[in-house]
Amino acid sequence: MTVDGKIATSSGDSKISSRDDLVRVHKLRATVDAIVVGISTILADNPRLTVRLVKGKNPARVIVDSRGRIPLDSQIMRTASKIKTIVAVTDKAPEEKLMRLRNMGAEVLAISEGKKGQSAAVPHGVNLKLLFRRLKKIGFKKILVEGGGELNWSLLHLGLVDELTITIAPKIAGGRLATTLVEGDGFDEIAQSIRLQLKKIERKKGGELVMHYKL
Repeated sequence: MTVDGKIATSSGDSKISSRDDLVRVHKLRATVDAIVVGISTILADNPRLTVRLVKGKNPARVIVDSRGRIPLDSQIMRTASKIKTIVAVTDKAPEEKLMRLRNMGAEVLAISEGKKGQSAAVPHGVNLKLLFRRLKKIGFKKILVEGGGELNWSLLHLGLVDELTITIAPKIAGGRLATTLVEGDGFDEIAQSIRLQLKKIERKKGGELVMHYKL
């Protein structure tokens, strides 16, 4: 994120990290069983979520997509037959679209809707607690969430996060409509806020700081 807490500008540009930090992220990807992102990240960035800048295995990719909106021509779906890809939906997703996702190699997980505070980027979205239970049953022991602000809020608020790693780039983006690291409803009082324990700080070339927190 930028110094002022933005992970994307109001126009959606999220190219904040240096190559050095992207290498760090790819090394991290190579150590996990799965990466989880929300559908908003797919629609905005069209990422591959693979390990490319270092040697290592590609983790499974899990897309939280309550209404099955993932584009069939997205980079995720174009590689779904080669890299394990799971699309988590609710019964609001059209069955015809789900059949096409399966035909392209993706696994579809139907998860019940969450109540307020349990869903991801949209109201009545995927129940994230149930989703993570399902992922554990599949055998995923270490999951990396590369979330947008809404998904980050939901998972932090639900207590599903063990560690938080943030790279702070020496940049200021500004913008009242720019996406921050954690969005959602937020707390009414600071006393209610989620407490973190700072475990390590790394200073990188170019002025980036990598902060490692435990929850």
